[in-house]
Amino acid sequence: MSDARAEIFEKIRRSTGSAGGLREAEYEMIPREYRQSPTLDVQTRLNLFVDRLHDYGASVHRCRETAIRETIAQALLERGKRGLLIPDNLPHEWLPDSFTFQRDKGLSFHEIDQSEGVLTGCAIAIAATGTIVLRHSPGEGRRALTLIPDYHLCVVFEYQVVETVAEGIREMEKLKTVPITTVSGPSATSDIEMTRIKGVHGPRILDVILARPLTAE
Repeated sequence: MSDARAEIFEKIRRSTGSAGGLREAEYEMIPREYRQSPTLDVQTRLNLFVDRLHDYGASVHRCRETAIRETIAQALLERGKRGLLIPDNLPHEWLPDSFTFQRDKGLSFHEIDQSEGVLTGCAIAIAATGTIVLRHSPGEGRRALTLIPDYHLCVVFEYQVVETVAEGIREMEKLKTVPITTVSGPSATSDIEMTRIKGVHGPRILDVILARPLTAE
């Protein structure tokens, strides 16, 4: 967050009486009867995350960290993709040789829209809601790169998956000075007549690679 923006927000807090001790005291008085701590073992938590993604209509590929490259190739073959856009800092070792990957070095919105899709990592994921959180840091791409394409292939490491929304919010507190995007399955919305339309607010198709890190072997 820029210094000017932070200063504006601080002025608003002072003018509305929401600064300092009063704000903290009121915050602590808010009842929190919802579950804030994890109760599931690791494998059950990961299975819950996968189940939620399937429920949304996303596809999930599970692999070891050493097989990310091959799993990306498999996902692209299944989708009939020839190549994807990638953030400038995405790990090179993830990229299979038989596909074309174009790094985003300031692509126009039109260029992004004409692509076959995008490959990124993520910041965290929430099992209870099947949500993927992007903070648009290196490896995750800017917001336009993950909202405009029709297809998003996202790599999530098992250690990035927390169980509850409360845990996810606590993790996102660390990111509160940067823009974040939350993704719960492929983009879909319904109009006033309850007609379901996909791809209005983001990618119409979401594939997730859930990777087990080497440290978990």
